[in-house]
Amino acid sequence: MKFQPVIGLEVHTQLKTGSKIFCGCSTTFGSEPNSQTCPVCLGLPGALPVLNKKVVEFAIKAGLATNCIIAHHSVFARKNYFYPDLPKGYQISQLEEPICRKGWLDIQLEGQEAKRIGITRIHMEEDAGKLVHGDVPGLDDGSGVDLNRACTPLLEVVSEPDLRSSDEAVAYLKRLHRIVTWLGICDGNMEEGSFRCDANISVMPVGSDTLGTRAEIKNVNSFKFVKQAIDYEIQRQIALIEDGGSVVQETRLFDPNSGTTRSMRSKEEAHDYRYFPDPDLVPLVIDADWVQHAHKELPELPEHRRQRFITELGLPEYDAEVLTASRGVADYFEECVAFHHNAKAVSNWLMSEVTRALNDSGAAIDACPVIPSQLAELIKMIDKGAISGKIAKTVFEEMWKNGGEPQAIVEKRGLAQVSDSGAIEAIIDEVIAANMAQVEEFRGGKEKVLGFFVGLVMKASRGKANPALVNELLLAKLKVQ
Repeated sequence: MKFQPVIGLEVHTQLKTGSKIFCGCSTTFGSEPNSQTCPVCLGLPGALPVLNKKVVEFAIKAGLATNCIIAHHSVFARKNYFYPDLPKGYQISQLEEPICRKGWLDIQLEGQEAKRIGITRIHMEEDAGKLVHGDVPGLDDGSGVDLNRACTPLLEVVSEPDLRSSDEAVAYLKRLHRIVTWLGICDGNMEEGSFRCDANISVMPVGSDTLGTRAEIKNVNSFKFVKQAIDYEIQRQIALIEDGGSVVQETRLFDPNSGTTRSMRSKEEAHDYRYFPDPDLVPLVIDADWVQHAHKELPELPEHRRQRFITELGLPEYDAEVLTASRGVADYFEECVAFHHNAKAVSNWLMSEVTRALNDSGAAIDACPVIPSQLAELIKMIDKGAISGKIAKTVFEEMWKNGGEPQAIVEKRGLAQVSDSGAIEAIIDEVIAANMAQVEEFRGGKEKVLGFFVGLVMKASRGKANPALVNELLLAKLKVQ
């Protein structure tokens, strides 16, 4: 019997606000444990929550960017459960009336048609604290509770069970990750837990329309681990069914060291959490003007920008995809093109030299020491024949390390390209005279030897000779018997 996986994802996106969702405490990551708390996020008696308006604004933008309906009337609810990192004994979330619903995102795997993945809902909620196991000062063998994260604002994005493979799941996650970071509402740092997901997975016989029993894998925080966890869980469930067993509805954890999932607890249902409207928070009313204002503030979204780069600037699909991986890179690219219209040349430099330098230094594009106008001027000098591509890399390194304008660096270091045919011919004559054996090889039909001569001429000119002119003059002289 063949089986079909059915996958739905619940993505927790930590919002990039300066303060928490229901109090004024800082959301800065990595601070001293329990240093960013107050009576509200500690759940002390008598403390009352006050909704952070910025959280609502971010939620509306996320909903608009994922084609959701924005609810005019939305309600916060209490989700009751007891765990050491949840001091109130409940989490403030949303259930029956979330802020966003009925959205979708399109994904496309290589060689396949685009597929639409439904989004059931996006709701606002607070994060819980964090248990720290081991290496806790003063505890020989125990766990500590850090409540800095308690009350940090989250958006939970719940997909429909429309995904049918781990590759589709990763494509969906990457698309959503790109959107929330593009909007600037989430830093997207998966290692710090800013973007993490729970994967609901079941299998059913191919051709069946009856869903199987699902297991939920909690808190997976990398695209690689999501793929590994889903693939393992699919095979585990299939093997279990084929051996005559049955899948149990439960919550499982993924162990990246072994590449396996293990049982954590039986899976709760909504009624187990005893949801009810939070009496301390009035219903949230969002009027049309608020939504319209949020819509006007939306930047051009990555998919639209990608298509524009292809249709208006003539970029290949691959280039457009890479350049719209982040909003910062896309902005930098467009600023360069505004100064020099050779979009493909700008793209090539961004995807090679600039990216390499950024990776080596660990810097983000926002901190790139070579500003767009300078990179554009450097590429313009190549296109005009003022410098060669090889010399341009040397100039770029100088700009990166010490700053300065490309023209000034070229003049100061004497790097201007030599296009004087007389000067180049003199170098060529010396090279040919010193390598007559290779000359005979070329004249005997071994045309690859031309590259040998080009290399010697470029070396003798310290990379400054015009490559096109070198090739032209070399061919003319080598063919003369």
